[in-house]
Amino acid sequence: MPLAIVRHGQSKWNLENRFTGWIDVDLSEEGVSEAKLAANELLSSGIQFDVAYTSVLKRAIRTLWVIMDDMDLMWLPVNRSWRLNERHYGDLIGLNKVETAEKYGIEQVQMWRRSYTVRPDELNPDDPRSFESDRRYKGLNIPRTESLKDTLERVIPVWEKSIKKDLEAGKNVLLVAHGNSCRALVKFIDNMSDEEINEFNIPTGIPLIYEFDNDLQPMNHYYLGDPEDIANRTNAVANQAKKKN
Repeated sequence: MPLAIVRHGQSKWNLENRFTGWIDVDLSEEGVSEAKLAANELLSSGIQFDVAYTSVLKRAIRTLWVIMDDMDLMWLPVNRSWRLNERHYGDLIGLNKVETAEKYGIEQVQMWRRSYTVRPDELNPDDPRSFESDRRYKGLNIPRTESLKDTLERVIPVWEKSIKKDLEAGKNVLLVAHGNSCRALVKFIDNMSDEEINEFNIPTGIPLIYEFDNDLQPMNHYYLGDPEDIANRTNAVANQAKKKN
């Protein structure tokens, strides 16, 4: 009963090195290529998926579409939830990470990016970047900023009420989401400490496979793909706030 976790392919704001959060930007050309590469790796693995999960943001949805199309799985049942959205970056949304580090210092930006409990400043509801009037979130008590801890708290219900039950029923699950919603779920599954998750990064477009025993305890996890490429992409994520020489 494997679970495949895929962070969406590179988005246009990933390419521009911006804090994206809930802003609904699409994939870059490289992001589409990464999604196709993920599909190829999943096909080579031989895993046959029964159900898929994703967020309500197009970069994750489109990555899932590309994967399903290339794997001839367009018929696959798909569950979309705002709870799988990227972490809400509050007032950081849209800011360039290197420029923000130059203004506030690399340590502060890394704290905003990777600390388990620290939240950026809230986004004002009157701000043009706000999501208060977005139809996708009508009637929901949506956040105006989040820490990774907050993100995990909203991801857990999707795990407990849906994904976990699908796995218990013997279904193979494909989840395509975002860097921080994926990190949150990994922290929960692996029971990582707050310190461990601070140093854990997930590259775009690389399938992370979890294998579970009958009690749904993780037995093994591994990335699909070339180890050197995976290491390079993971390091690139870790160093996004650092100025390139």
